[in-house]
Amino acid sequence: MGKKRKHAETHKSEEKSNKNDDVAPERPKRTLFGWKDKTINGGVGDDSSTNHHIFRNKEKVLITCSRRINFRYRHLMLNMESLLPHSKRDNKVESKESKGATLNELAELKNCSSCLFFECRKHKDLYLWMAKSPNGPSVKFLVNAVHTMEELKLTGNHLKGSRPLLTFSANFEKDPHWKLLKELIMQIFQTPKDHRKSKPFYDHVFAFSILDDHIWFRNYQVTVPHNESTKMDRGGLEKMTLTEVGPRFCLNPIKIFGGSFGGPTLYENPYYVSPNQIRALQKKQKAGKYVKKVKAKTRRKMHELSNPMERDEFTDMWRE
Repeated sequence: MGKKRKHAETHKSEEKSNKNDDVAPERPKRTLFGWKDKTINGGVGDDSSTNHHIFRNKEKVLITCSRRINFRYRHLMLNMESLLPHSKRDNKVESKESKGATLNELAELKNCSSCLFFECRKHKDLYLWMAKSPNGPSVKFLVNAVHTMEELKLTGNHLKGSRPLLTFSANFEKDPHWKLLKELIMQIFQTPKDHRKSKPFYDHVFAFSILDDHIWFRNYQVTVPHNESTKMDRGGLEKMTLTEVGPRFCLNPIKIFGGSFGGPTLYENPYYVSPNQIRALQKKQKAGKYVKKVKAKTRRKMHELSNPMERDEFTDMWRE
């Protein structure tokens, strides 16, 4: 049991706290970027003070999906959640026109500044929204070539919660829309330093490369041989190897919006073809094959009617 404080001591402590409250400086305004003001005072009797702004990455990503999502795409969402320790998952959201306001509200409630929304249409097509909440920008992708960790069964196995190294191909510096996508990917997929769920070291690599106007994602583990007796030199990259872990997917950018899940269109992909158009063309091709068969049969019948076979003279010989 602790000793009780005397009333005189409590009054003195209250007076000291009141004095300190009167003299305490104003706290800096809180922003999404995580800026923090740090004042360093000089020596005794020196009134000079310098303000140093220290950047603290407080990025948190909200990961959610739409209703009636396919099991394969749901497993991909769970794989992405396991790869991002600074992510928060929420319940499914109805895929409607007003989903932007709902997702922005969820991100605000979860104290998240970014959002990854997996939207499934017709149980076949998967669209991925990357958005900065609540002011934007946001990007809508069509996801192709999906392979989850469960189905690939690759040999790589990095530690869960470790920080990744982000690598980008040189194509990201060509056009301004690729530069914007690179910055957005860096802010979302980069794990904040000293995050409570992350490990303080790097042991895997996120590779983003552009090929045929598509962004291809790969995840590799950095493997270091431990069979040698001597400790490996720092920076000995010749002995390190990369082993793929998964998952794999391909992102086809559709539109870049100025706001969060909407707003003015900053970029539109001129080479984008929707999956509905592709399926319609495939149906037309199949229908064309059937029409060709019907036309060939009618042509054959017309040919037989127009060119009848001559009667053979030996057909009625054995009837007599």
